[in-house]
Amino acid sequence: MGIVQELKEKVLNFGEISKKEVLMLVGEPLEELAEAADEIRGKMCGHGFDICTIINGKCGRCSEDCKYCAQSAHYQTKCTEVYPLLPTEKLLEGAKYNEARGVLRYSIVTSGRKLSDFEVAQVCESIRAIKEETDIQICVSFGLVGEEQFRKIKEAGASRVHCNLESSERFFRQVCTTHTYEEKIMTLKAAQRAGLSVCSGGILGLGETMEDRIDMILTARELGVKSIPVNLLNPIPGTPYERNKPLTNEEARLCVALFRFLIPDASIRLAGGRGLLGDKGKGCFQSGANAAISGDMLTTAGITVETDMRLIQELGFEVRLCNE
Repeated sequence: MGIVQELKEKVLNFGEISKKEVLMLVGEPLEELAEAADEIRGKMCGHGFDICTIINGKCGRCSEDCKYCAQSAHYQTKCTEVYPLLPTEKLLEGAKYNEARGVLRYSIVTSGRKLSDFEVAQVCESIRAIKEETDIQICVSFGLVGEEQFRKIKEAGASRVHCNLESSERFFRQVCTTHTYEEKIMTLKAAQRAGLSVCSGGILGLGETMEDRIDMILTARELGVKSIPVNLLNPIPGTPYERNKPLTNEEARLCVALFRFLIPDASIRLAGGRGLLGDKGKGCFQSGANAAISGDMLTTAGITVETDMRLIQELGFEVRLCNE
């Protein structure tokens, strides 16, 4: 029995794959690895597919210097739009629009280091209004807010907090200098203490190594994260990463398959940059991925919900909430 089949059987028997073991899979034939990862996904997660959309709830001129981001005030990009926290009517309109198209999760994402207490109070009113008028699940990505704010957000009706690790702890200092990896981990733990589920992954193609990618997923595993966004860098002109080469379909499929071996019961969620793939992510959904952010991203175009719904059906998935 080869290493792919050996480690697949270990996972299916509820064994945990180590860093050393997953690194052994990197050079194995991609099709065999992808097939094994998809089998793990089927056995551990079934055919559920968790689809969400995001809304840019507060845009532009972010104080943080994340090198991939079009909204950072540190770089000159074509993203010049700036607006404060959207009013309840706009956020509610987006929630209703997405729910009508079969989307089960709706995430409010804001630029900036973190929302102020005043802004948290304002958006909690919006969350309450959305919960009163829809059945859609509400996720939030409000930066490095603390446990007290998260408790208010949960009481208002949100169920999940997003805060990406972005990469490994080792590589993160090459990505951002205005906040730390430890601050991200503290944010995720604060959300968990407040009773919220968490969503945390990162971006592939920043210049990191495969070991960095694996270390990021291992950190997520240690934190008990079960929703893992996998973003593929979309090199934005004007940012320090504008000349980075986007990942190929094969590289993306390999990473998704490895991540499935590491967290077999997770929602591995294709996110930003999926549209850069020639097949729009279809191969990744056959290599262990079972969730996606649909529709437009924060500052770039995405794939329409209607297109994704057709693909989900074609691949034999069923849209439903996973990893609640």
